[in-house]
Amino acid sequence: MENDADIVYRVNYPITSQQFIDLLSETSLGARRPLADDERIAKMLKHANLTVTAWQGEALVGVARSVTDFTFCCYLSDLAVSEKVQKGGIGKALIAETCRQLDTACRLILIAAPLAEGYYPKIGMEHHHSAWTIKAGEFPA
Repeated sequence: MENDADIVYRVNYPITSQQFIDLLSETSLGARRPLADDERIAKMLKHANLTVTAWQGEALVGVARSVTDFTFCCYLSDLAVSEKVQKGGIGKALIAETCRQLDTACRLILIAAPLAEGYYPKIGMEHHHSAWTIKAGEFPA
């Protein structure tokens, strides 16, 4: 999929840990991801089963990294667009392409970064009032 002359979108196109780290470093999401842990970043990429990327020439400028069953739910874990190209519709295009990969009844789910909370209603996403988290090592016995 190509959105404009500058940006090319690719589905499940391989990216390196370093490309992912470099992109996240250019976004507010980087502060909340383990950028110093290359092994963990590599596992995050390896185990995602749907990744949509945005490229400007050879540069990775956007990513939507998801874990999904493609039919009931899709957790969009990372939506990141380089601050150098934000406000150009890349985030919206990444979400749209992610949705095109899913069955029409599949629900897209994401947890917004605090600085991005105002973005999602503008593109038609609905706020859900409850989400719960727990770290694997903290689950009570």
